[in-house]
Amino acid sequence: MTENFIPYGRQDISDEDIEAVVTTLRSDFLTQGPQVPAFEALVAQYCGVAHAVAMNSATSALHVACIALDLGAGDWLWTVPNTFVASANCALYCGAQVDFVDIDPVTYTMCPAALEAKLKQADADGKLPKIIVPVHLCGQSCDMEAIAQIARSFGVKIVEDASHSIGADHQGRPVGDCRYSEITVFSFHPVKIITTAEGGLATTQDAALARKMELGRSHGITREADEMTQAPDGPWYYQQISLGYNYRMTELQGALGVSQMTRLDDFVARRRQLAAQYDDLLTGLPLQCPVQHPDANSSWHLYVVRVAAKHHAAIFAALRAARIGVNLHYIPVHMQPYYRGMGFEFGQFPNSEAYYAEAISIPLYAGLTDADQIRVVAELANALAATA
Repeated sequence: MTENFIPYGRQDISDEDIEAVVTTLRSDFLTQGPQVPAFEALVAQYCGVAHAVAMNSATSALHVACIALDLGAGDWLWTVPNTFVASANCALYCGAQVDFVDIDPVTYTMCPAALEAKLKQADADGKLPKIIVPVHLCGQSCDMEAIAQIARSFGVKIVEDASHSIGADHQGRPVGDCRYSEITVFSFHPVKIITTAEGGLATTQDAALARKMELGRSHGITREADEMTQAPDGPWYYQQISLGYNYRMTELQGALGVSQMTRLDDFVARRRQLAAQYDDLLTGLPLQCPVQHPDANSSWHLYVVRVAAKHHAAIFAALRAARIGVNLHYIPVHMQPYYRGMGFEFGQFPNSEAYYAEAISIPLYAGLTDADQIRVVAELANALAATA
C-alpha cells in the first residue's frame, strides 16, 4: 500500500470557512463590499495597528508599499538574498535599483552588523537606499530593534516583509504593529498561517501612507471630494488623482479571511507545538535545527533543517521519493539569472549561499498529525543514514 503524500504545507479549511464564502457568494457583493473592510479591521486589531490595507497578493502589497514611500528611478531598495523574488522585484516595478544584505548565519534573517557596515559604505559612496526590506523568514521576526536603530540613523525607511509571520510576536508584541517600520506586509497564500486563497495585506500606523496604499490598489481613483481638484459633477463622480493598479482583494477572499482569523491563534499554537516536537524528535540526528532569537516568538510558517551540503540533494531526493513533500526556501535572489544579468555574482553573500546549499523545509502545518510527523522524522533519519 502506497503511503500518503505529506506536503510541506497546506491550508486548513473548515465548514465555517466554506459557509462564510458561500454566504458571500449569495450576497449582493462579490467585490468592494463589507467583507474586506471587516477583514482589515480584524487584522489591524490583532496587530495593534491603526490601518490595514488588503490586496490581492503580498507581492501587490510590497509594490504599493514602495509606491507609498515614493520609491522611484534613481533610488535603491535593499533586502536579503534568501527570500522569494517579490521582496526584491517590488523595487524594480518602481524603476528603482536593488541590492542585498547578507543574513545572520544563526537566525537566517537580515544581519544587523552586515547592514550597518553596508550602510556606512553606501553613505560614503552617496548611494544610501531609500527603503530596506527585512524578511521575517519562516515566521521568525528579524532583530527589528537593532535594524531600525541602524536604518533610522541613516534616514532609511523600513518595510517589513512578514509574509511568513502573521501570529508571530517580537519583544512580546505582535509582528505587524510597525513599531520599527513604516509598513509591514503579510501574505495569505494557502501554505501560510491563514489563507484567503491568494491575498496580502499591509499594515501601518501612518494615515497618509494608508491612504496612498488604498489609492495604489485601486487605479489611483478617489470618490472623496476633499481629494479632488474640483467640486464633484454629481454623486457618480470620481477622479483619478494618481497612478494606481487593480490590486483589490475580492469579497470572497475577505470572507474567508474573516473566518480564518477566528482560528489564527489556534493555528499558531499547533505550529509551535509541532516545532517543539520536531526539536525533540530530531535530537541526535546529524543535522541543524532552527534557532530562535530570544526576542522572537515565531509563528512557524516553516521548519527548516540544515544538512551537510555534499548530501543535500541526495537527502532531498530521498524524502521526495518517500512521499515527503519537502521544499527549499529559497534560492538566493542574486543567484537567479535575471539578477545575475544585473551584475550579481556567486560568492557575494556567503551566509545566504551556505544556507541555500544545506536547507530543507520539512512538513509543518496546523493539520499535520503526530503520526505523520513521526513518519517525516523516520524518513529523514533513513535518508541521513543512507548518506553517512
